[in-house]
Amino acid sequence: MPHSTAPLLTQTTATALIAARDAGLSEWQGSLDLGRSTGTARLGASDWEWRGMRYPYPGKTRDRTLYYFDGEDFVPVSRFAGALIKLVPTPWDVPTFEIDGIKMLPTSKASPLDDARRKVALVAPRGKTVLDTCGGLGYFAACCLADGVARIVSFEKNDSVLWLRTLNPWSPDPDSAEAGGRLQLQQGDVSREIAALPDAAFDAALHDPPRFGIAGELYAQTFYDQLARVLKRGGRLFHYTGSPNKLTSGRDVPREVARRLEKAGFQAQLALDGVLAVRR
Repeated sequence: MPHSTAPLLTQTTATALIAARDAGLSEWQGSLDLGRSTGTARLGASDWEWRGMRYPYPGKTRDRTLYYFDGEDFVPVSRFAGALIKLVPTPWDVPTFEIDGIKMLPTSKASPLDDARRKVALVAPRGKTVLDTCGGLGYFAACCLADGVARIVSFEKNDSVLWLRTLNPWSPDPDSAEAGGRLQLQQGDVSREIAALPDAAFDAALHDPPRFGIAGELYAQTFYDQLARVLKRGGRLFHYTGSPNKLTSGRDVPREVARRLEKAGFQAQLALDGVLAVRR
């Protein structure tokens, strides 16, 4: 689906638009794409204009919620399809997303895009062909594109997450001039799709699976064996694990992952909030 160019509202921007109208102003200046750009909205009594299109004023809004225009009104950027999937604003402009209230990306100390940038730097994507196993909002892919990746193949199995990407201005658009045809985004479960990928097809890989309790198949030895198969010798892999509390979970997931990766044919070490491995 193509990326939306319509305004994306937070509670702060919605309140600012209405306050400007109520103050008798004819214009409001600011960002309606989460800080990617700024512009001027022309304010009327009952509606407002942004980049040649007219929109109604939003109704009551909530904190920690983003709103998009569905053709009639501004509604939350969320979907329920077995689970509630929601795009969530952060103090850094770049949003995260939640599934049934569980935050999918770290945002406590930095923007999720800055967090992705640090992890992507570990695999040095410039000029390489990269496998992105669990695309999510596409921040790994965005950082790879910015760093000069030759090609990145990205899988995301959840169609609601792919829909969030079309509304998120910070998610990379595979059809954009910036991507230049280098981003191949596929809907599919990488735990199954990886078997069809050729041997030694990738120079590097990024693996950012949901937590172990949700997607245990993406932490399995059989999947790590497949990662080793599709990576060239010397290829780097960053595997996000997070830092689950050993006292409550009873497990040391990062070290378990490192041991399985070693068994699959990698040299592995703990790095950031995951494991960095090199194909032997």
